[in-house]
Amino acid sequence: MASPAASSVSAPPRQAPARSPTTLAVWGSRITLGALAVGGILAALLDVSLSMKAQMVGYLIGMVALNLPHGGYEHFENLRHRRVSFSLRYVVLYVVFLVGFVGFFFVAPVVALGLAFSTAVVKGGHGGVKAMDALCGTEHLQSSWQRGLAAFVRGGAIMLVPLLAWPGVYVTFSTHMVHIFGAAGPLPLATRLSDVQMAVGTVYGLALAAHLGGGLYTGGLSTAWLTDFAETTLLVVYFTFVPMMLAVGLYFPLWYTLRQTARTTAVASDDPAPDRLSLPLTWAAMVVGALVTFGLMAGFYVLVPNPLGGAGLLGGAVAFYTIFVCLLALPHIVVGEWLDSARGIWYVP
Repeated sequence: MASPAASSVSAPPRQAPARSPTTLAVWGSRITLGALAVGGILAALLDVSLSMKAQMVGYLIGMVALNLPHGGYEHFENLRHRRVSFSLRYVVLYVVFLVGFVGFFFVAPVVALGLAFSTAVVKGGHGGVKAMDALCGTEHLQSSWQRGLAAFVRGGAIMLVPLLAWPGVYVTFSTHMVHIFGAAGPLPLATRLSDVQMAVGTVYGLALAAHLGGGLYTGGLSTAWLTDFAETTLLVVYFTFVPMMLAVGLYFPLWYTLRQTARTTAVASDDPAPDRLSLPLTWAAMVVGALVTFGLMAGFYVLVPNPLGGAGLLGGAVAFYTIFVCLLALPHIVVGEWLDSARGIWYVP
């Protein structure tokens, strides 16, 4: 497992039939998030709000019931045609990074939370760009810095836009998350919120303009740029108007997972000898992965001093599960993608 070289411009996307599972998954992600965004805009215009309890229930349904098995499947799909020695090294490194990240939270929970949120940006952004490579085309992203900017903008929509649009909820649940590890008192974010929002809004706005403007300059009004423009705008609008907890909880199953599944399908369609056991093995991997994840979750619950972070049962469950997912996400990306230069969980040939 070696560090990958800098990202290069990908080949044009595979042209899937209009009603193929790949095409349906891509359009499903756009339509579902688009419908939710329209609903959020209408609710804002009509001054209608969704209760926090309903948001949290939606979050847990989306993140646990719908999205939980997919992380294990990404590793399974990556490892099932690899050497046993490689797979063992992969698992050992994953555990090492996971244990190290848990320890970091105990030593410096506020800094670790910032790293966790940055990991979410990378997962949504970097993974999103690789899905674009396979599904939509990235001919307008003609340099590594353009690809990095695209990843930052798409991933930043998940964690930075809600800070601007829903600061109260953002600060409240961030506080619960660090309190899980015994931290006390307000977050620095809470005491300097307006300054942080100003800085984040400025940086993200400039990055958004540079990404879309740079893509237009290098690629012109190409289909790839127009698609990128529409999808990026959709993500920003979605996280601006859909209540934060619901938006994050439904983004991963309805956008990230759908599109990564479509990417996997598009890549697998090039296999001249498809594996007839692929579907049963996939289901088995998802079930085993979910059981292992629940086992780790139970161990983590016993390990931390304040599992609910001082919140009520529902709010504490959201904070606890969010931290747990963040802990899994860092080795998921570092070991599953960045240290696996030959293939990786977001493989596009």
